[in-house]
Amino acid sequence: MTLHKESPVPLYYQLKERLLRKIEQGELKPGDPIPSERELCEIYQISRMTAAKAVSALVNEGVLVRQRGIGTFVAQPKPPCSSSRLGGFTDNIREAGLSSRTVIISFEEEAADGSLPERLMIQKGSPVLSVLRLRLVEEEPFSLEHAWIPKERFPDLSRELLEGDSLYRLFREHLRRPPVLARQTIEPVLASDYEARMLEVPPRCPVLLFRRVALDETGLPLEFSKCIYRGKRFLYEITFSI
Repeated sequence: MTLHKESPVPLYYQLKERLLRKIEQGELKPGDPIPSERELCEIYQISRMTAAKAVSALVNEGVLVRQRGIGTFVAQPKPPCSSSRLGGFTDNIREAGLSSRTVIISFEEEAADGSLPERLMIQKGSPVLSVLRLRLVEEEPFSLEHAWIPKERFPDLSRELLEGDSLYRLFREHLRRPPVLARQTIEPVLASDYEARMLEVPPRCPVLLFRRVALDETGLPLEFSKCIYRGKRFLYEITFSI
């Protein structure tokens, strides 16, 4: 089995696409080891450098994962988040068929300042609940979320109530104020030292920053959140209609 050496497409890219096709077609499944670089050289008649470059490209995309001293394996599928329905983290991960866990790092009351009063449609200095949470999927750090919630709209919300539960489920079922609409922005940023440590990525590693304001049926904001996602563990799906 050889690659097209006369093609204008680089050999490493041809190999990368061929390996990706095997994964997409199910020939290589999540958790399966891929051939070693030496085996890839023999199979495709290429140099070690070409094989290494193809594998590294797939590792960088999160398709493959390296385990030091063991080998390189097909990664678990990235949990998708769809823009067609407003849902929380727990809902999205459950729909993807994966296990998740949330660790509350801090739950504090503070006075709204900066852009919070405008985003949450409250007076400057009004009390807000500041909640910082680490999200894990299959016990691997997935995202770091900081949410601000107007206390006057949810006076009963507590750390104990939120522990082990979904904020959006609490909005819907316990607090009787479901979110029905959200405004969200997405941008690539570089992880700070703290974010990198919490997500177990190198400092200044590229990550995705989501900013969201969730609104109730009257148009009042229920929360403003900033969420940092590890790019290798996240897939965002957008549905358009014409």
